[in-house]
Amino acid sequence: MRTTIRMITCFFLLVTSGQTVFAEEDMAKQSQNPLGTIISAPFENNFNFGIGPSDATAYILNMKPVYPVNLGDWNLINRFILPVIYSEGQDVPIPPGTGIESGYAGIIELAQGSAFGLGDTTYQGFFSPAKPAKWIWGVGPALVLPTATEDRYANDKWSAGVSAVALSMPGKWVVGVLAQNVWSFAGDSDAADVNKFLFQYFINYNLDNGWYLSTTPVITANWEASSGNKWTIPFGGGVGRLVKFGKLPVDFKLAAYWNVEKPEHAADWNLQFTVKFLFPKGKPAEES
Repeated sequence: MRTTIRMITCFFLLVTSGQTVFAEEDMAKQSQNPLGTIISAPFENNFNFGIGPSDATAYILNMKPVYPVNLGDWNLINRFILPVIYSEGQDVPIPPGTGIESGYAGIIELAQGSAFGLGDTTYQGFFSPAKPAKWIWGVGPALVLPTATEDRYANDKWSAGVSAVALSMPGKWVVGVLAQNVWSFAGDSDAADVNKFLFQYFINYNLDNGWYLSTTPVITANWEASSGNKWTIPFGGGVGRLVKFGKLPVDFKLAAYWNVEKPEHAADWNLQFTVKFLFPKGKPAEES
């Protein structure tokens, strides 16, 4: 509870200390566009509560830098997700191999004793038409690299697949979906095979003075898990604001999600606080 209060207090102190970005009216919408031509450095802080029989907590910092490259008639949107994870241990013995899914952070194995380290890195490359259109779309490869420094967070597999995004930005809205599935193709032969699906819908409604309402839950399915433990389906949302510190636009968002469907031992709910630094280059894509 103290952590929750500190997060909310920090959010409101930050969003009220900056200046509203008037010079770029579409900046907030472009920040919410995963296929926009803005270089960005998001830091997504996730606090997961109610994990396992001991109701433990896990903290996941997802660093998600985005670098778009123009290739003539196409843009290549390069996106990396590198999770840094701390998870509390359970107070009771846990069977070996018992783990939970945590969105882009992948697997977190439950055990006695706390642990800290890097998780596996995900790369997504979206090829998207450079010409503005009413509907914006992108498709490309997804690759999961076994970069975990802590065994508890490691799949010990190389995985690859396809990812796709489609969205539209009518009026004050930014709405769309992102989907991905990856399969393991190399790695430790003793490790479990990977076949994981990820789906994210995003709905943003932009208000005055840089404020916006948002819901962007990450839904996952582990097709290798037993029946009843495949799906994690969160539901919720939050509020954000785009402000400017000097010449630097920064996007802040605070949200909470309740897992309405989840595997045994998975977190009950999640508090998310995101800070995204924006570095615009060129003319941003807009709807026609």
